[in-house]
Amino acid sequence: MATGSAMSDIQSANRRLLAIQRTLAGSGSWRRVLILPDDARVDVDQAQDASQPTKVAIDGQVVGLYRALPRSLALVISAIGTPHETSADHVPKSPLLEILAPAAADANAPASISVPDLWAIIYTLHTLLHTQETIPIVLSPTIKNAAELSAYLLNSGLARKRHTLPEDTSSAAEPELFLLRQTFWQGAGTVSYHTRGWLRGHLAHLASAPFPYTQSFTRTPLVIAAHPLRPPKPRPGEVIYRRYIPTLGQMLEFTYFDLDLDGERPTVECEGERVSPHLAAFHRWHNSDHVNRGWGERGPLEKHRAYVRSLMADPSTMPIMMSWDGELMGYAELVYTKENHVAPYVPGGAWDYDRGLHVLVGEQKFRGIHRSKAWFSAVHHVLFLSDARTERVIGEPKLANAQVIKLSEDVAMNVQTVFDFPYKRSAMTWLPRERFFKYDILSFWEDKDSPAYR
Repeated sequence: MATGSAMSDIQSANRRLLAIQRTLAGSGSWRRVLILPDDARVDVDQAQDASQPTKVAIDGQVVGLYRALPRSLALVISAIGTPHETSADHVPKSPLLEILAPAAADANAPASISVPDLWAIIYTLHTLLHTQETIPIVLSPTIKNAAELSAYLLNSGLARKRHTLPEDTSSAAEPELFLLRQTFWQGAGTVSYHTRGWLRGHLAHLASAPFPYTQSFTRTPLVIAAHPLRPPKPRPGEVIYRRYIPTLGQMLEFTYFDLDLDGERPTVECEGERVSPHLAAFHRWHNSDHVNRGWGERGPLEKHRAYVRSLMADPSTMPIMMSWDGELMGYAELVYTKENHVAPYVPGGAWDYDRGLHVLVGEQKFRGIHRSKAWFSAVHHVLFLSDARTERVIGEPKLANAQVIKLSEDVAMNVQTVFDFPYKRSAMTWLPRERFFKYDILSFWEDKDSPAYR
């Protein structure tokens, strides 16, 4: 039996959940929540009473349900074994959700849930309940493969049992699990389990088996550094990352730069030549006033072709193009800091797997803080997901560029120091892995001007 306080917590959380889902629902019954990286559509059908099951469908097929049970739980960790164990009221409590198989809604539907579909259900919950660091759940005993799903959640790190002392084994048989927002966004339960994760192609393979360590060396006019050998690059034009941004209703996609050196893909006209769409956009952007102010790379087509070709040949740099629903909007360079010219300025020295970035938005219509926070946080997401050994991302924007520094702070970076390159004064921005995944950075449900709130 839930206490009065627990019932109040449940009622408050249920009201919040209903408010979110009414925003989604509008006038219809089914409403779109997500498009998965493999383009599958996720919709929910929310009952007006939050204690009744909400249906989750993928491409029109119900794959599972969830409902709130009449009790709430908190994941208490550091207080266990102390006098504060039973009074840790500062740890948020959340309603316990029961996950059910499709058969709960239709006797002719499956009584089991596949692992990829369970991940999609969890993605839905972390989208709708993104302010919760943990989501308490229980798998219905009527799910035919409940044991398999429980093992998947625990072994992948998507969920954990309640915290206990080493001598206390009482939690082992308890059915309750806590879904962890922090591990979900780190890619838990994706790579090696199914193909629905945000990393695509070559980068997904690297995440499944981190590139082995062996020493390499860089010597250039600007850099002399020993560092780990870096993995091969993706194929030109290969998609490396996809993530749907619910408030914009669009898919954000990153693609490794394609110079079309083999002449096998579609081309466009640019300065009397047939070139790849990537090179044409890159050339046009750098000759615009707003990009040239920050990058200073205005020039002819051949200059820009040579610039990109040199980066593609550099093992430490990955040039990528960014797009919204397939329409090119910006460019980024993902670098390894240790063999970059910024490394000598890093306080305490650059670490082996530190990463850095240089970014630009080329299309004016895709500017704006909400879009910028989405793609900028996604660039960091790629850097952290692609190698678990990357503990921090380091940037070096111009100190005078208040807009970029503000955007960096919006995705939880901080200004670590100020320093002088020979050609500019820079702020060194700094983002540790734990801070990025601990904060609610990758969800976009709070912008009242976004399409989801209209």
